[in-house]
Amino acid sequence: MSPTPDLVTPQLLRGWRLPEPTGGKDARGSVLVVGGSTETLGAVLLAAEAALRSGAGKLQVAVPRSLAPVTSAALPEALVRGLVETEDGAVRADAAERVLDLAQQAAAVLVGPGMVDEPQTRQLVERLLPELTGPLALDALGLAAVTADPTCLHHLGGRVVLTPNPTELAFGLHVDEVDDAPAAAAEMARRARAVVALGGETSWVAAPDGRLWRDESGGAGLGVSGSGDVRAGVVAGLLARGADPAQAAVWAAHLHGRAGERLAAAVGRLGFLARELPPELPRVISEVDL
Repeated sequence: MSPTPDLVTPQLLRGWRLPEPTGGKDARGSVLVVGGSTETLGAVLLAAEAALRSGAGKLQVAVPRSLAPVTSAALPEALVRGLVETEDGAVRADAAERVLDLAQQAAAVLVGPGMVDEPQTRQLVERLLPELTGPLALDALGLAAVTADPTCLHHLGGRVVLTPNPTELAFGLHVDEVDDAPAAAAEMARRARAVVALGGETSWVAAPDGRLWRDESGGAGLGVSGSGDVRAGVVAGLLARGADPAQAAVWAAHLHGRAGERLAAAVGRLGFLARELPPELPRVISEVDL
């Protein structure tokens, strides 16, 4: 039996306000996004823009070395670093030392968008985790180390947000499929001692202390390639601003959903693109944070 969830509404969020942005870009935090491959750079671009659109002040991006020039051109706001890569254009596990150097300059780190080599990614995260102190968000293949050993996050004291889709959560729990989404999210949160932000038709956020939230904003149009990368980027951006992990995950679920609703009204219920979501985020934040 899953705990009774709180329904996420603008009223709930207004009673749980994000840290007030003050001063310059340094005061709003720096976010580091690690990911990509020669076939999936777009995932990194989506997550990185979403992090800035959510209010983070500075952006670092770490991608396979061969992609650094095009990434720098696509993200003029970012400091882009190239990482050693496999012959197939994926980030190699021995890039961990370089990533750790970059993480020291970041208020929050996101690992996973667009990563494609499961063994290399899992080893990379396994090498990173003992040295990281959080806040940290893990997405897509960045979750592989947690699937192998949920206790690998325990030393971070809950300063982690996991952003699986239902298939990734089922894999992480070693079941064929997720039958009870809130119960499954709560179980993973308990095992990993991390906040779990589960996407889907209804979004669920589970905290390791047993708290649970349900967000019903959004719509069918959000079921499109790249949408989850945007949401993971929002989580990372809010963490960089100083939101605690549960707050970042809950706000991200609602901001992502409301951005989708705005596009559904302007473009159509289906057919809008994930790349159109980030520009909506500042307006949604302003609407909620009245």
